[in-house]
Amino acid sequence: MIVFINDRPIRLVGPKAAAQLTVSTDSPPLEDYDHIVDARLETLREDVLHGHLLVLNTTPATVTKLLSLLQKANANNLLSVTLGCLDKEACEEAIKKPFKVIKAAGGVVFKGKKMLLMFRRGVWDLPKGKLDDGESSKRGAAREVTEETGVRAAIGDRICTTWHTYTQNGNRILKRTKWYRMTLLDDSRMTPQIDEDIEKLAWFDQREAKQALTNSFSSIRYVIDSVNKLVDKW
Repeated sequence: MIVFINDRPIRLVGPKAAAQLTVSTDSPPLEDYDHIVDARLETLREDVLHGHLLVLNTTPATVTKLLSLLQKANANNLLSVTLGCLDKEACEEAIKKPFKVIKAAGGVVFKGKKMLLMFRRGVWDLPKGKLDDGESSKRGAAREVTEETGVRAAIGDRICTTWHTYTQNGNRILKRTKWYRMTLLDDSRMTPQIDEDIEKLAWFDQREAKQALTNSFSSIRYVIDSVNKLVDKW
């Protein structure tokens, strides 16, 4: 599970995956981290919240402490956190607990070798939105793409699932979004949904999309990276 809190990736891994992080090799993964904290030996402190942080032997209490620090402390220089959980499921529940969870779905639409991106609120983004009551993720993804862009697309394989946080009307929200790869059927009525603050739509090839997404969210770049892992070339 990966959660984007204030647009910073917080990755939760289970005991087996965490053990692999500590295996010594010619290029130890541990070298990728600026701080390594063993939650069995020390308490998380504000002064480790910068660069890339690895927390070993994470418990739900550790997760609660991290969330509290992220809410109160200055974490402007924090790039990522990896939590090696003793009980991954329990830690996932702990990270969800302070938030209201909203389920959403979205799509990465391809027109041949080009991808559809939309410019909204000053950044490039992908079409997505909250599911209606009883609506499946696939149906919701297709509906949101049509509503926000005017294009119709055929749904393909699921790409990944993202979780990201934001605040709305004083409520702390955790949005779970399932992402699907889609193939264009018809873009003759393509137009941005103005009442959703979408200013423009554009088809980008791989090089153009990479450049545009430097002005985007980490969670959106994660989705596109996941697409690239599934398909070497668009």
